[in-house]
Amino acid sequence: EQWNAARPALERSAALAEQIANQQIAQSRTADARATDQWNYNKGTFQPTEQQTVRDAFGAQYLSPADQARLQQASQEETDHLAWTLQRLEELRDRPSLLNPLWYAGAFAIGFAAGKLGDPVSLGFVVETERQVEAHLEGHLERLPAQDSASRAIVEQMKADEIAHAEMALRAGAVELPGPVKGLMSMAARVMTTVAHRI
Repeated sequence: EQWNAARPALERSAALAEQIANQQIAQSRTADARATDQWNYNKGTFQPTEQQTVRDAFGAQYLSPADQARLQQASQEETDHLAWTLQRLEELRDRPSLLNPLWYAGAFAIGFAAGKLGDPVSLGFVVETERQVEAHLEGHLERLPAQDSASRAIVEQMKADEIAHAEMALRAGAVELPGPVKGLMSMAARVMTTVAHRI
């Protein structure tokens, strides 16, 4: 029932998601060109999610072709999430955070630095990012009104996708990150979500 309630909004955003995906596929595969394209893309109407940006930075570097293909698929699903949530915000007469360019720049820097450490570590960052995003989305589900079936269906689908992305990275050889690194990531995420909620 929740999915059926959300379906009109998702269908309206399907063409938009496809357009964004085609733009991403057409982007250059080199690191410098990809970073420039993503920055210009960020200055437009649509803002990449943090986890998508981290994956973009990984994919711009040294991942194997198979892992790049997996991350590209995950990035496409994140683009779908972006279109769904933007459409829902418009329906609710709201807007994304004004600080999205800042979040993008920071997430890209983290992802690019992690990519320098090799595939297992960089995939470990993907796993931990997805786990923290999953917990964040669960918090949204706890706070969303039960009658807002459209928003709940979108968030539930996003959560399912994040779980799948983490499992994909684990199968690809991700290593577990040290506790202090996880703690720093969690602290940074709390700062970002708190500020983004207000600005």
